[in-house]
Amino acid sequence: MTTVFLVDDHEVVRRGVAELVEADPEMTVVGEAATAAGALTRIPVVRPDVAVLDLRLPDGSGVELCRELRSRMPGLHCLVLTSYTDEQAMLDAILAGAGGYVVKDVRGMELVSAVRQVGAGKSLLDNRAASALMARLRADASPAGEVARLTEQERKLLDLIGEGLTNREIADRMFLAEKTVKNYVSRLLHKLGMQRRTQAAVLATSLRRERPGRR
Repeated sequence: MTTVFLVDDHEVVRRGVAELVEADPEMTVVGEAATAAGALTRIPVVRPDVAVLDLRLPDGSGVELCRELRSRMPGLHCLVLTSYTDEQAMLDAILAGAGGYVVKDVRGMELVSAVRQVGAGKSLLDNRAASALMARLRADASPAGEVARLTEQERKLLDLIGEGLTNREIADRMFLAEKTVKNYVSRLLHKLGMQRRTQAAVLATSLRRERPGRR
């Protein structure tokens, strides 16, 4: 059972999302908050698997909330659900550790699927967010150059991260222990000069698109 916590200052939105989530037999809503302060108080108590966060809250930013929650609870998965589509907002959310970014005009079943995927530890990135993050990475650290120095095993690991696989799924695919994969991922991120798995996922996706012969 995937447990979900909703953070949005609009009660109608919270109710609508709650109904969609509760309709899925494998998910349940364990709490709600209308403010960042309320979320910071309640989420550590109920310890949900996924926090669905609005980007703009009455007392703060959903991005900062995501960053603070992830700092306190590294195992928490955050999905940003917002009406804002500007690239900088998407980029900021990803860099804060959000596993996904969904605009509020999304269809109900697509939202439920997004919550499920993020809860499973997979990355769910809007193409616009991926493009924005890739541009930032190129400007800041030129990760493509670092990729050229990766070993064959590290390249394969990067590709699997790009597919959105969890450590357990990668372990099965590479015939390794899950703990070993976790260590390899940490080393890979350090080698690429990255802090978050989501950044590596975006890099892998962008590199696949740029490979010769790929349309």
